[in-house]
Amino acid sequence: MDVVIGIDTGTTATKAIAAGPEGEVRAVTSVHYPLSVPGPGQAELDPVQLRDAAIEALVTVARECRDRGDRVQAVSLSAFLHALVPMGADGAPRGPLITWADNRASGQSDQIVASGRAKELQARTGTPVHPMSPLTKLAWWRATDPAVLRDTPRWGGVKEIVLAGLADEGFLLDLSVASGTGLYDIHERRWDDEALELAGVRAAQLAEVVPTTRQLRLKREVAVAAGLPPELPLIIGAADGPLANLGVGATPAGVAAVSLGTSGALRTVVNGPTADKAGRLFCYALTEDRWVVGGAINNAGSVVRWAGQTFAGGFDRPTAEGEDADVRDAALLTEAAQVVPGSEGLLCLPYLLGERAPWWRGGMRGAYLGLRREHGRAHLVRAAVEGVCQQLALVRDTFADEGIAMTEVRATGGAVASELWVGVLAAALDLPVAIADTPEGTALGACLLGRHALGELPDLDRAAALVAITEHHQPDRHDAALYKRMRPLVERSALAVTGVLTELDKLAPEPLPDTEKAVHGGDPGAR
Repeated sequence: MDVVIGIDTGTTATKAIAAGPEGEVRAVTSVHYPLSVPGPGQAELDPVQLRDAAIEALVTVARECRDRGDRVQAVSLSAFLHALVPMGADGAPRGPLITWADNRASGQSDQIVASGRAKELQARTGTPVHPMSPLTKLAWWRATDPAVLRDTPRWGGVKEIVLAGLADEGFLLDLSVASGTGLYDIHERRWDDEALELAGVRAAQLAEVVPTTRQLRLKREVAVAAGLPPELPLIIGAADGPLANLGVGATPAGVAAVSLGTSGALRTVVNGPTADKAGRLFCYALTEDRWVVGGAINNAGSVVRWAGQTFAGGFDRPTAEGEDADVRDAALLTEAAQVVPGSEGLLCLPYLLGERAPWWRGGMRGAYLGLRREHGRAHLVRAAVEGVCQQLALVRDTFADEGIAMTEVRATGGAVASELWVGVLAAALDLPVAIADTPEGTALGACLLGRHALGELPDLDRAAALVAITEHHQPDRHDAALYKRMRPLVERSALAVTGVLTELDKLAPEPLPDTEKAVHGGDPGAR
């Protein structure tokens, strides 16, 4: 069979798949690495590990294809957004890669917002002003080490690092990832002058932006290691969020995609770059004429993982990270499913890692409201799930404000294996939720975009027919009405307690650095 290999570089693992003409997955592999937390609010990766993981994943899947007798037509790339790494003129990294989860640029983000420039920047660049964005990360670097900022030949992110390892061409970046930097004018299609001035970098320090369908060529040594022809096309590809929509078939009008991994996101595809008037949604490219608008939330499956680590004392379950922790989390969710919707008057603000959409306030903190003596562990876990889904519903309400209709949601990510998660999500969104049979949806999206680049999938909306749906969930009418009544309380509570939590932050001692801490579960496209 003719296949395309898709390589998806994620926060904790690089996944590669080989998929056939109808989207059938023929081979899968994953290469894992730790997320380092060297200090409070910091989250970094080793860029050399990212580069090597992409090569290893390619070699492994290509070998399996060869053993099966499949012919590889192309390799196509996906990468997570909002990362920053200093690079030499040769593409070699000069330091750690700062990820989307890093909050050290909070001060610079707050300054830009306070200056009144944030909404206009977002309208031009499609990226909210937030500590996650490379714009604010560079502004932080400008404030802390301006000489390094000035003298570093190249500034890049995940895609630039992976391309430096795989591609036999110059300093390039796809339109999709560029549109998520906060530095690129998505309407004029060039690096934005005001954003560059705020960041303190020159356009020459950033990559040349090319279409997501641009065909490059593998480095000869990589092609040899993978047993692939040296002339094999390497499709530069796109960012993980837009590709997740493609990979679950959520490209036609009215069909949205939800990712529920470590973090979460709600996204839909539109036919051109746009920005909502209130500055609550992002806009990132899939191709030059198909764009994804949506909102990402920082806290999803990570909240249940935290609950498992915190509340599961005495649980007759293993507590180690990885697969054993997944078993423990599933048991907690089964227990929480016995609690009635609404968690008997308990409200959770699940902002353990701050929050992004629809408010884009990096300094938010979590809280439980309405605790009573009769509330137990199951109530706390269910309220956390409800809090996450209510946050996604607030993002959905923003779509409605912009006149963007939704009729169906296709969901993917580790959390959709839980009936509780899916049931609460359907009720909170008050929309049918379909579960796509694509556990590696982002990598499959990369494969489908690769076929589009080769001219074999001219209509991207055909992906909706290629992706199999294994389950359909209708929202429970009673639960949907209850969550709609509760939803205004989420926003009111978040605003009401912000000042108190800020003061509490000032009283808390700084946590000790933990260089071995890792966030597990991955997030297809939320970053």
